[in-house]
This record gives sequence, structure tokens and C-alpha cells, in this order.
Amino acid sequence: MMKQWKLKEIVLMSIFGVVFAVIYLLFYFFGQGLRNFLTPFGLAPFGYEIIFGIWFIVSIIAAYVIRKPGAAFWSELIAGTVQVLIGSPAGPRLIISAAIQGIGAEIVFLATRYRNFSLHILVLAGMSAAVFSYAWGWFSSGLAALTPGLIVATLAVRILSGALLAGVLGKYISDQLAQTGVLRGYALGKERQEKREKSAS
Repeated sequence: MMKQWKLKEIVLMSIFGVVFAVIYLLFYFFGQGLRNFLTPFGLAPFGYEIIFGIWFIVSIIAAYVIRKPGAAFWSELIAGTVQVLIGSPAGPRLIISAAIQGIGAEIVFLATRYRNFSLHILVLAGMSAAVFSYAWGWFSSGLAALTPGLIVATLAVRILSGALLAGVLGKYISDQLAQTGVLRGYALGKERQEKREKSAS
């Protein structure tokens, strides 16, 4: 799978993975605070669900910028592994969670044969990562113990979070990065350059 990759793409994906590992860890603590805040209102199960999409965002950004098979999966796996190395309270099982989330996003790009990176595909990838992560949480995080109503509600919130925080926000961040010119050596940056040249001619 990685034979098609250039060294600079692997380096960029690794940088994304490390940077978002730190962001992911910060959101872990933010989610804990959000959960504590919502507990008196009986909404504790939604504390993490509201922001869950942030934990898929590196897979969306890496896939959108690099546009190579495996970008979504490997970037998510790197972020999960680095989180464990820097002391995430979630522990080593986080690596498995990251891999499953990465597969969830990757499968959408695979379905398009890595030819479609439009907003709706990025949103679908975020939603797919949410569904895969929920399925894993069913066995690993006790989601099966929730009432049927809470299962439906938390799954819906997680999917919506994946669509917005991973899909929409991931595209926005990538596009902002591309505008600075730092991505001109990568697929997204080249696409932007071609559009600028066409509009100028």
C-alpha cells in the first residue's frame, strides 16, 4: 500500500499524527470536564459524544491533503499510538480504537477508489468513523449497557459530531493550510495551484 507514497508524504502524515495526538489528548480532558458539567442534568453520556468527531479529524485531513491509499488509517493509528506514548489515561487499547476509527474513515475513500475528496465524501468518512468507533465501544466501553433510547441518541450525536468536527472542520482546516502555500507539494496544494492557473488564464 505504501509503495505509492513519497517520503515527504509519509513525513507530513507523521507530523499530522503527532500534532493531532496532542490535540486529541487535550480534548480527552476537555470531554471529561464537559461530562462532569452535564452530569447534574442527567446528560453525562453525551459529554464525550458531542466532541467525539474531533478524534477522527486527522484521518480526514491526511486523506484530503495527501490522497493516497492508507492515509486515513495510518494517520489515525499514528495519532493513537503517540497518545499512548505521551500518557493518555485511556491506555494501550486506544491504539485499537484508533485503528478501527481509521478503518472506518478509510473505507469511504476506498469506495471512491481515492478519486473523490469532495465535502460530502469527507463528511461521510467522518460519519463512517463514528459508526465504526461506536461498534468498537459497544464491546470495549460498555455502550451495550445503555438504555435503547440512549443508544440511539448517543449514536446519532456521535455521527453528527463525526460529520461536523471531522468532515466539515477537517476540510476547513486543510483548505486554510492550502491557502498559505505550505501544501503546494501535495495533492491538495497542486489541485489549488491548477485552479488558480486556470482562473488566471
